[in-house]
Amino acid sequence: MEWVTDPDIWISLITLTALEIILGIDNIVVISILAGKLPHDQQKKARFVGISLALVTRLLLLLSIVWLAGLTAPLFSVLGRDISIRDLIMIGGGLFLLVKGTHEIHCVFEVPEDNLKERAGHTFSVIVSQIVMMDIVFSLDSVITAVGMAQQTGVMIAAVIIAVFIMLVASGTISSFIHKHQSLKMLALSFLLMVGVTLIAEGLAFHIPKGYIYFAMGFSGAVETLNILAGSRKRTVATM
Repeated sequence: MEWVTDPDIWISLITLTALEIILGIDNIVVISILAGKLPHDQQKKARFVGISLALVTRLLLLLSIVWLAGLTAPLFSVLGRDISIRDLIMIGGGLFLLVKGTHEIHCVFEVPEDNLKERAGHTFSVIVSQIVMMDIVFSLDSVITAVGMAQQTGVMIAAVIIAVFIMLVASGTISSFIHKHQSLKMLALSFLLMVGVTLIAEGLAFHIPKGYIYFAMGFSGAVETLNILAGSRKRTVATM
């Protein structure tokens, strides 16, 4: 029970949960779009099934990546340094986050938002199958981010469960808030880049203390919160 009094674990859990929620917004949007193709009486059920499957997908991916990351036996050597499966997972995951974050930031600036267009049939089973496939794609960045930010598997699992539960209960409210304040999404994408660099450094045996990362995220989040409050106050004054 030492974790109860460990502030690092609580900071890690809160930070990771918040980031998981923001990173999961696109998943919710896609699920909503796909579910919207069904009759109105089936849409709520499809959203519930889709988000529930997203939880299962994330947990399975998380456990598999954590297991692979625990394999530290050397596979080969490069320039006198042993490379293990864990190192390859860290480096590969870091590169994935860098590419993913850069691509998403590019889309925010250059690519207009477009509705997801599918030509498949709109039966419940087909839509759920599409949701499962999209869950796998959208879960990769959040799972790799969790591995990069937290050391304890329990913290990663708890953060994913809490985030998905919150998204399940308040998906509409969260989605509209994030889309109203696009700077939050940009901040989360910049965190992806930072975690990606951290993972690559870990894979190359350059340890970066997690406290530095949490402080940077917390400080940036506090500044953005003040920015949103200031913007809301200005709009309120302008309408008076």
